[in-house]
Amino acid sequence: MTFDRRKFLGAALATSTAGLVMGAPAIVRAESSKTYQWKMTNAYGPGSPFYVEGPGSPTDFCRKVEAMSGGRMKIQHFAAGELIPALEGFNAVASGVVEMNAGNAYFWAGKIPAAQYFTTVPFGMNTQGMNAWLYHGGGLELWHELYAPKGLIAFPMGNTGVQMTGWFRKPINTVEDLKGLKMRIPGLAGKVYAELGVAVRLLPGGEIFPALERGVIDAAEFVGPYQDRRLGLQKAAKYYYTTGWHEPTNVTELMINKAAWESLPEDLQAIVKAAAQACNVESQAWCESVNAEALNDLVENEGVTAQPLPDSVVARLKEVTEKTLTDMAAADPDTARVHESFMAFRDQHKEWAAVSEKTFLAL
Repeated sequence: MTFDRRKFLGAALATSTAGLVMGAPAIVRAESSKTYQWKMTNAYGPGSPFYVEGPGSPTDFCRKVEAMSGGRMKIQHFAAGELIPALEGFNAVASGVVEMNAGNAYFWAGKIPAAQYFTTVPFGMNTQGMNAWLYHGGGLELWHELYAPKGLIAFPMGNTGVQMTGWFRKPINTVEDLKGLKMRIPGLAGKVYAELGVAVRLLPGGEIFPALERGVIDAAEFVGPYQDRRLGLQKAAKYYYTTGWHEPTNVTELMINKAAWESLPEDLQAIVKAAAQACNVESQAWCESVNAEALNDLVENEGVTAQPLPDSVVARLKEVTEKTLTDMAAADPDTARVHESFMAFRDQHKEWAAVSEKTFLAL
């Protein structure tokens, strides 16, 4: 029999091509059928509205991801103390003990000073401005750049909106009244208060009420009327200052182990990002829906005095804030980059807000 080289090569090519064509769907099927079982820890205690349970909460995020992925990705949620202590999420995710943590970036100020800008900045932007900076002003890219050397990536996953100045056992009439106070206050605002003689304490939510009730602290900031009432803070202090200078917004952070994130196929990455964005919107809407009733109840039925801080106190807080932020930026190149980006966007957004929100709210 005569060997036909051209027929042999043609048959071999056809077989090889068929293998590739048949193999591609098999690879896709294998990728789409693979399941992922992840763990998420949380900086807040079991049952906490917004921070753990409820619309737009981390547990809601986990449900959304499972539903949107058709069960291909399941995330087991652990509130603070159920798997690790409240503020150990950074180390747990960075080391790969868990894949995710829900909390606030300003908790990690000791590790990454600039991380505080991704939660809130005193006298900074409201929620609309913050989201604009994060999603469309370069903020999210900076967040990723800062976290990458730690083996982490992060996304916004919630927002309380503006938070209240907090609860004080005695009235604040002048800046001098702040000196010597022991106050639970996290983030950049704590640095500002410290400059004015306040002894700053960082306590998990569940420890605030007993500390305030026993006089271990003289004042405390938590969130807003609904959340504060749930903790019972009105039973330990009656002066409730409403000026949201320190936290005009407050971003919940979804922290993810970078290697785990990169192991996800693109469609699951898209689902995680979409679920986080959905929770970012829904959680803030929920907060807006419950705070008015709670504040009215505190004033009308709990004997709480709710009022803004005196103008002279706010003016001094603003002066100290500007110096504190400038000094921080001068001391750390990463903070300087984030500070410059944030402030440039804030100033631009302020111009638009003066035309839009401020004008409308004055009607």
